[in-house]
Amino acid sequence: MKQANIRNLAIIAHIDHGKSTLADQIMALTQTVSEREQHAQLLDDMAVEQAHGVTVKARTVRNFYHAEDGQEYEYNLIDTPGHVDFSYEVAKSLAATEGALLLVDATQGVQAQTIANYRIAKERHLPLIPVLNKVDMAAADIDAALAQLHDLDATFTPETTLLISAKTGQGVPAVLEAIKDRLPAPNGATQAPLKALVFDSLYDPYQGVIAYVRLMDGQLKDQENLRLMQAGQSFKAKAIGTFTPNMHPQSQLTTGDVGYVVTGIKDPKQVRVGETLTAQAQPTSTPLAGYQPARPMVFAGLYPQNNDYPALKEAIQKLGLNDPSFSYTEERSEALGVGFRCGFLGAFHLQIIREQIIRERLHDEYGVDVLTTAPNVTYHVQLKNGQRMVVNNPVQFPAFSLIESVAEPFVQAAITMPSESLNAVLKLTEQHKGTLTDLGNQGDLVVATVKMPLSEVAYHFFSELKSVSHGFASLSTRFLDDEISDLVKIEVDMNYAPVDALAFVVHREDAPMMTQKLVGQLKVTVPRQLYPTPVQARVEGKVLARVDVPPLRKNAAVNGEAHSVSKKAALLRRQSANKRRATQNAVKLPQSVFNAILEL
Repeated sequence: MKQANIRNLAIIAHIDHGKSTLADQIMALTQTVSEREQHAQLLDDMAVEQAHGVTVKARTVRNFYHAEDGQEYEYNLIDTPGHVDFSYEVAKSLAATEGALLLVDATQGVQAQTIANYRIAKERHLPLIPVLNKVDMAAADIDAALAQLHDLDATFTPETTLLISAKTGQGVPAVLEAIKDRLPAPNGATQAPLKALVFDSLYDPYQGVIAYVRLMDGQLKDQENLRLMQAGQSFKAKAIGTFTPNMHPQSQLTTGDVGYVVTGIKDPKQVRVGETLTAQAQPTSTPLAGYQPARPMVFAGLYPQNNDYPALKEAIQKLGLNDPSFSYTEERSEALGVGFRCGFLGAFHLQIIREQIIRERLHDEYGVDVLTTAPNVTYHVQLKNGQRMVVNNPVQFPAFSLIESVAEPFVQAAITMPSESLNAVLKLTEQHKGTLTDLGNQGDLVVATVKMPLSEVAYHFFSELKSVSHGFASLSTRFLDDEISDLVKIEVDMNYAPVDALAFVVHREDAPMMTQKLVGQLKVTVPRQLYPTPVQARVEGKVLARVDVPPLRKNAAVNGEAHSVSKKAALLRRQSANKRRATQNAVKLPQSVFNAILEL
């Protein structure tokens, strides 16, 4: 394929605006897949993506388009996620492209992640084609959506915006022509030394790491000796090829192509996303700039419910090999045994990963269930002796007598909403310790910029925002910095023994209310024993709330016969003497106990 006829592009949009449906239509019109292979969400191959109807991991596919000018063009298309948690996937996908389709739902208009993805593309100086989807629906407000697009970018006029219905295929042929006419071809030099960007990777237990590459300069041949410039790792290309969307072997890739390289490297940490791949014999002089690696924002513990640690370890290791944004370290809990402390991009990422582990790995393959502890963020603790600690696990939070100060991460939240929802949204942000820093307009919408602690945003804020705005508000966040806050650790004792897995960190002013609500929830979720089980919540050594879980005991009136009060009392005394011999940590905690903390 001539370099002038290659187009590398991504589809970017807010969640549920129709990216995967448009990708399916493009593959159907270019006959990339046969009618027999065609199905909805073709590029979303994970079961969890199919179940939620969202894209979690970016996928690449090569399409050949026969244009109206009689020439054949190669479209390397990357379908990206739309949820705010997966902006990292969008950024690394756009690094491999020369342009993008900015897709907007005509029934919902420009939303937060539309704006966030637009800014990511503009930072890379990428040309964008505005596309308005779902124009055939009765609820579509085309004029309002066109006005919002124009407010976002003055070049997005009604004349330059394409009106389509990805579901029915209406207007999609015009999109294929616009890609050819309005997006540039790759501008690398074929005769220059090989320079390729590793923009994603996949781990195969037999072939090792399979690197997804975009060739910026030069040519890549099968069985060629290659080198990763940042890692200094050399290897021989076992196989190379392109995506159709399955892997299709090729003998050679040239400048502008997007494909894969089977490295044979068994350690995924040696093939980092953002690496520069070059030839061993004639290397390029300067590596590519790459981009920032993913930064975990939320941490949670995963433990096997039946102490089947080997199965959980195998599942998490497989997941970590194929998802560079997921991090994990082994940890031990006195109450739950051995498990893992895992880092996630956000609360939705945590939900997706947890379902992927349970549904695709453990429950179906091994019959093992997983306990997930309450999520938390990273805290920076300054001790009185001058040392600094980075705390990802509340169990590691030092004693209050040793702490000089605690800093927590803050984010800048841009909330886009209709004007009638402004008062309710501002009241909600105040409840979550947000500080309004700016208030502006985005067409008919109001954009409130709020500075908030990440811990307040990570859990229920997004769902509460949707509730108070009746579903019309959208959220985009950007990490700011760590700032000092007044934080305390809430510890939970059960039967007078500390349960480390239930510990969590909150702001001091919230501790009295949180502890009272917590023990109330635990009273109905902790499994009953044959004797009362005291549950108490402590802050800095003081018990702020306590409750006794009622006993589950045998009825003294056996077989319905009448017995004297003394016989009943004697039976209860014998039961109490026998059952209190149980150890303090005999209570097995179900997932509902940890969900009680999430519901606070």
